[in-house]
Amino acid sequence: MLDVFDRCRLHDDFQPVADLGAYPYYRAVQDRLPTGEVIIDGRVLVTAGSNDYLGLSADPRLKEAACRATLRLGTGTAGSRLVNGSLSLHEELETRLAAFLGQEAAMVTSTGFLANMALGALAGPRDTVLADLLIHASLIDSVRAGGARLRRYRHNDMDHLGRLLDACDPAAAGLIVSEGMFSTTGTLCDLPGIAKLARRHGVRVVLDGAHDVGLLGAGGRGAAEHYGLESAVDLHTVAFSKCFGTTGGAVAGPEQIILYLRHHARSMVFSAALSPACTAAALAALDVIETEPERRHRALAAAARLRADLSGLGFQTGTSETPIIPVHAGDIVLCCRLWAELFHEGVFTTAMVPPSVPEGRALIRVSTTALHTDAQLDRIATAFAAAGRRLGLIP
Repeated sequence: MLDVFDRCRLHDDFQPVADLGAYPYYRAVQDRLPTGEVIIDGRVLVTAGSNDYLGLSADPRLKEAACRATLRLGTGTAGSRLVNGSLSLHEELETRLAAFLGQEAAMVTSTGFLANMALGALAGPRDTVLADLLIHASLIDSVRAGGARLRRYRHNDMDHLGRLLDACDPAAAGLIVSEGMFSTTGTLCDLPGIAKLARRHGVRVVLDGAHDVGLLGAGGRGAAEHYGLESAVDLHTVAFSKCFGTTGGAVAGPEQIILYLRHHARSMVFSAALSPACTAAALAALDVIETEPERRHRALAAAARLRADLSGLGFQTGTSETPIIPVHAGDIVLCCRLWAELFHEGVFTTAMVPPSVPEGRALIRVSTTALHTDAQLDRIATAFAAAGRRLGLIP
């Protein structure tokens, strides 16, 4: 037989990147500062690619809550939620999340990825899942795990989604799956269009709120609240690794569906339960989200300022109006070179390359948080100016 290890090698494009000293991944952070900066290789860099939009991962209240829970309940749960890993702390968080999102029930999972993977239990081989072209890998994997037919519609193209729905077997079940706020482009889903088509065709809507729950809407309830269409979302998934400043995830929806997922979602049944520390931190974060709207206001205002600076320099920054600002570079090598130049200038960003983005659409993902000061935003823009000019990306 063939040796499976013979096929295990990096993408061909990464060799020239490595030769240039521009490999952007697995850079170990030595320390995280409360100012939103990090120390890498002894250097202090301003973070400009974090998902910690509200700046809560270093908040003393979350740290204290995590420490208290650890001292009382230990460092782990020693089992899955199904058997011996459930805590009253999990149930408290589930009750709070369900009420926050306007759903009947919620189910806390160990990661946001596993929350999305739980959806694989909803659609089987005879069913069709219609999903935006830019959905997260975890949503794609969940459909594959369930065996449903996956049909992708062009990003926010409701005409294309409508044609795909028209072609579906009316005797089969269907789901429309989208992110609320897309993680690579920062754009919002066209929830009004999705809701209209879902009603017309009698299909359910699942919204991944990983990046928008806690950030968007008058109460921080995400893209659904932003559009005033919370009732149009049948099932919500959430990741605690963004606005909640910790690790974990959840699925929220009708009580009957959540009960079904508790017993049939493999990512729930066969994964160790979320640690006491992360559960308590998520509860503390929810308190902040509900009582301190100024944090999300600051993250959005910082993004508007930085986006104007970067587009003014001549960078292509897309149409996002959220804290995610995509700076388009094109090919992988140029993207990684830009990342390395920014790193040299003291700015720590994120390089997004295929398969995270479509071929030929590599980009630097810049994101702002509530912690970014005006001086840090100026520093980021100055770094982009210097790096872009050296690479010939801007005049």
